[in-house]
Amino acid sequence: QVQLVESGGGLVQSGGSLRLSCAASGTSFSGYSMAWYRQGSGKERELVASITRSGATNYVDSVKGRFTISRDNAKNTVYLQMNSLKPDDTAVYYCNAVGVVLGVGYNYWGQGTQVTVSS
Repeated sequence: QVQLVESGGGLVQSGGSLRLSCAASGTSFSGYSMAWYRQGSGKERELVASITRSGATNYVDSVKGRFTISRDNAKNTVYLQMNSLKPDDTAVYYCNAVGVVLGVGYNYWGQGTQVTVSS
């Protein structure tokens, strides 16, 4: 069982920055691919950024050049640095962990953290 706890959300003006953190506990963090998703009001949840066990990253086009995902396996934490924020980035941001342990696939979610960007 993996527990994911997000933090770092809040209210920021357009053009500002925030750094989200997701602390994992309960298992070997390094064995999981990690990702950040977001869900705006009335919208479907979308993948924002992902990072594999080896550190390869991927981003949705709308955040490329503005957001950076990283992980610190020693601290069991994944980060999302968000710069040049726009009102369209307003959403609840969720941390996700995906992995396979002893042949069984696992998919875990955090509780989410609200990011609000004012114009």
